[in-house]
Amino acid sequence: MVDRRRIVRQWKQGSARVLVTLVRSQGSSYRRPGAHLLIGADGEYAGTISGGCLEAEVVRKAAWMVRDGARVERYSTLFDDTAEIPFGLGCGGVVDLLLEPTDTPECRALLDAMEASLGGAELRVATWLPAIGNRLRRAVFSPGGDVLFLSVDLSSGDLHAVPGHDSGPLDSEIYRETLLPPLRLFVLGAGDDARPLVTMAAQLGWRITVADGRAQLARAERFPEAECVLAASSAAELGIAATDAAVIMSHSYEQDRALLTGLLGAGEIPGYIGLLGASHRSSLLVSEAASALGLSVAECCEKVWAPVGLDLGGDGAEAIALAVVAEVQAWRQSKLGMSRRLTAERVAEHVARGGVSRYLQTQCALGAAK
Repeated sequence: MVDRRRIVRQWKQGSARVLVTLVRSQGSSYRRPGAHLLIGADGEYAGTISGGCLEAEVVRKAAWMVRDGARVERYSTLFDDTAEIPFGLGCGGVVDLLLEPTDTPECRALLDAMEASLGGAELRVATWLPAIGNRLRRAVFSPGGDVLFLSVDLSSGDLHAVPGHDSGPLDSEIYRETLLPPLRLFVLGAGDDARPLVTMAAQLGWRITVADGRAQLARAERFPEAECVLAASSAAELGIAATDAAVIMSHSYEQDRALLTGLLGAGEIPGYIGLLGASHRSSLLVSEAASALGLSVAECCEKVWAPVGLDLGGDGAEAIALAVVAEVQAWRQSKLGMSRRLTAERVAEHVARGGVSRYLQTQCALGAAK
């Protein structure tokens, strides 16, 4: 999401020349399909398509490669010292990159869609990849299936080949991408410990609202990374939706109780409700909210993360903020309780697939492994 913000910012400045999209990956790769890189006229760029391994090579050749239009290029990230030009990237996979000039209606439509998604829209994009005899074509859809953009040489029959809503390669010719809006995080409490939480969440590209009934704390200058700072103590004033996350951390028992009761009783309950505080305090708050709403404690407990944050250890506002952001991110990615760890059996399985030579003489960190 941060990459998307940077890409849109550079595009609006008018210096964009080539847009690069990772459309396929085989084996391990640092970035997954859907990663973008926008290259400017002077070699400056926004976004990433690898862990820093491919960017320099792609930026150097991008303008030359799209001189006749969009194309797909394949890059191997396997270390091979017998190759004529060994990349020595060490990620252990192969990636296909779509490169397209930014001065086409198709590219402008995709960049427009990126900008709209940052404002809260959810859009779906289908791209017919360029091949011999076929130029790049594109369609952009709303979640309901309305066509927002269509290349001039696409027909309604072509659109029937784009079922479903998932991102990724549909077949060898069509690449699908879903542009989700940034997560909205509501930080309900504007104390000093909320500041590192807002800073860390902003670094992930989330849209952040800070609210507190104490106007002396709820000031925009205290939270420069937040999209909105409000002097409000009622959840009803905030317009929180089911896809949003909320963290209650005012340190005022009465305000926390009112906020928790308001969130649990709302027409749309946020998908994540985190409650800061010791287990005893949180238990009392949940019990009182349940009683006020006529719900069982069990029903409320299913909707509340308390004490908030993954149990990472550490002390202080920054450590708490890290634990909270990590838990919200895990919830957002449906990864709660699914920590990635090696076992002796998995190590043996990976070793059996091949030796270590492909990773020698590399500095590429592996961020996503199969």
